[in-house]
Amino acid sequence: MMKSAILLLLSTLALGAAGPITINLLPPGPGNPRNTEGDFAQLKDGRLLFIYSKFSTSGPADSGAASLAARYSSDAGVTWTKDDQLVVSNEAGLNVMSVSLLRLNSGELALFYMRKNSMLDCRPYLRISKNDGKTWSKARLALPDPGYYVLNNDRAHQLKSGRIILPVAFHKNETADPHKFNGRGVAMCYLSDDKGKTWRRSKTVLENPSPNPAGLQEPGVVDLKDGRLLMYMRTGMGTQYFSYSSDGGDTWTPVEASTLQSPVSPATIERIPSTGDLFAVWNDHSNVSPDIKNRKRTPLTVAISKDEGKTWQHAKNIQTDPEGWYCYTAVEFVKDRVLLGYNAGGPGIGHLSRSVITYINIGWLYE
Repeated sequence: MMKSAILLLLSTLALGAAGPITINLLPPGPGNPRNTEGDFAQLKDGRLLFIYSKFSTSGPADSGAASLAARYSSDAGVTWTKDDQLVVSNEAGLNVMSVSLLRLNSGELALFYMRKNSMLDCRPYLRISKNDGKTWSKARLALPDPGYYVLNNDRAHQLKSGRIILPVAFHKNETADPHKFNGRGVAMCYLSDDKGKTWRRSKTVLENPSPNPAGLQEPGVVDLKDGRLLMYMRTGMGTQYFSYSSDGGDTWTPVEASTLQSPVSPATIERIPSTGDLFAVWNDHSNVSPDIKNRKRTPLTVAISKDEGKTWQHAKNIQTDPEGWYCYTAVEFVKDRVLLGYNAGGPGIGHLSRSVITYINIGWLYE
């Protein structure tokens, strides 16, 4: 890669004194057509770790060759190291991608990622670090059933009980063709009660009652104050769909449309530690032009909910380019700010080619 292609580039969005600041951290370059889908972890020495998928060959498609690389920040996300640190080489038939970093209740750091071998075999693997990411254990399979599964970045979740939950979408290949992908997903969770040693599928497998070809895709989960779990899923129905579990992710209610209008693009929902409200990032299509509606992954919007996801307030667009493409957001709350790491594409560079980081003062979310 050309040296200039990996230098840290800063740009401020003029959205007020406490408004978002965006870091164009990982633009593509020669021999590196795509940098995408990452996640954050806060290290015990005060630094931030960001691990992402670094593509090297075969163009920017999801089947291109990729490894996992890391960058670090010592100032809560304002600046980042300029050189990549290899975390996981490409140990799959196609690539490794879609990182979830999870600080376990034990204090250890868990790294989940997808090992994609073909359109018949894509499953998450787990590595554990006992020294805060300096070294990692050998990879072990975190989903025992064969098939093509999707676990988005920043999706692994642990309950207070210690149970680890992986919300995934299963895409059944009806043809047994290793090159053909079935876009219709069904949503479920894989659960581990022994720190990732063994896994089982949730009793409920969620189907979209509509014949829409997207089905239910790219699910995520978040804890609710009443002890339930909320699962959110992208669909082709114009909104994110919701489902609820009262038993730690084993059984789920029938899916229902939420008020988060969006195209076929994932949302991320997490709880703001300092206020207790829910925080959402998604492509808000409640008020967009007809040429964007249900088609393009723009704008990128943030909002808060004070009623556990029933309604959303203070919606603000942080990226608005009508030709932009913003998705696969990782969320991390650090001190008085929230960090967002996401794909930001557009004309000339590909829809899913560049990884950027935006940090926002939490107070600005409530203005």
